[in-house]
Amino acid sequence: MTKAEIQQVKLRFGIIGNNETLMRAIDIAIQVAPTDLSVLITGESGVGKESFPQIIHQYSRRKHGQYIAVNCGAIPEGTIDSELFGHEKGAFTGAIGERKGYFGEANGGTIFLDEVGELPLPTQARLLRVLESGEFIKVGSSKVEKTDVRIVAATNVNLTQAIADGRFREDLYYRLNTVPVQVLPLRERGEDVVLLFRKFASDFAEKYHMPAIQLTEDGKQALLGYSWPGNVRQLKNITEQISIIETNREINAAILKSYLPEQSHMQRLPALFGVKEGKSFGSEREILYQVLFDMRQDVTELKKLVHEIMTERGAVSNPAVAAPTYYTQDASSVVSPVASGVPTIIHPSPSVKPVTAVEDDYQDTEEYVEESLSLDEVEKEMIRKALDKHHGKRKSAAQDLNISERTLYRKIKEYGLD
Repeated sequence: MTKAEIQQVKLRFGIIGNNETLMRAIDIAIQVAPTDLSVLITGESGVGKESFPQIIHQYSRRKHGQYIAVNCGAIPEGTIDSELFGHEKGAFTGAIGERKGYFGEANGGTIFLDEVGELPLPTQARLLRVLESGEFIKVGSSKVEKTDVRIVAATNVNLTQAIADGRFREDLYYRLNTVPVQVLPLRERGEDVVLLFRKFASDFAEKYHMPAIQLTEDGKQALLGYSWPGNVRQLKNITEQISIIETNREINAAILKSYLPEQSHMQRLPALFGVKEGKSFGSEREILYQVLFDMRQDVTELKKLVHEIMTERGAVSNPAVAAPTYYTQDASSVVSPVASGVPTIIHPSPSVKPVTAVEDDYQDTEEYVEESLSLDEVEKEMIRKALDKHHGKRKSAAQDLNISERTLYRKIKEYGLD
């Protein structure tokens, strides 16, 4: 398509930016729209992935049919099959009537499956059958039903890693990823961040009946230099804050930076413990092991510090401590005091590393700390703190922990935190 045609699409769907990769993603969405190929949209949270399935639907032959957007991560695991495929009356406790389900409702239209990487494995198998044959079975039924839907999926999860971890089906990935569309994070879109800031500033000025805020030159550089971990969503929120709070409508770097969280504070909880980017809190046990490993390092550092303090203060000043005599099991191994007053065991074999009596005591302490820590207790405490921080709001707590609401519900039930 020509740039003018793509520009019309951007205006229609409220997409701001001139980045070449963004323009290419829009072009792919328009080109694939007339077909029935499944599309997988990938990108970080907050980049605006939800615009692309709407483009695909509106430029397809299904534009007069139903368009249903489903957030797979927000539906509890126990009810997601019923939500997607429907259920029969009496299929489970609380099923007081028959339900059609999204795939039945969207027959002849388009379904957008957001956060598709959060689907449980049994549901993934059902979805694969729909993609392959258009068939599905309601919960509690034995009757095979047909549907004619176009599936567009999106995820901010690294599905390749999820496949390696056994959390996502490889065959489903290839069926969904027939046409891939990559949406870049805001930090990689260059001057687009300035264009978006201006657009949001203008929108909020109109909304709140006040002059639009403007960036000075150093404010612009500060805007471009920030990493925007929350992407477009974060930029919009900060622009709204500044528009409402600041009386000075000229926004320089100092003013802007006062609204930008420190980079280290914006990292998600797993990243604080050295987890590689793209790894979600879905692998909770790995993260908790990392927490314990970091705590062990802290204990080791504390050991060294205490040892240095004891050495500096001169344990030799106490004769009872300075020159104790120890013997090992064989007569050839003896203990001699060192200048610092810390007794050292001397071994005849050079392959055996000398150790101190003080270090033996520290080793016991370290083992006690490790054994007293429970992975489940650490996880439970993290979840409780997140819930307390957000006053029991589970959606906000799940976002803070970087897990889906469904996973949080399951953990709350498992640990009795209701």
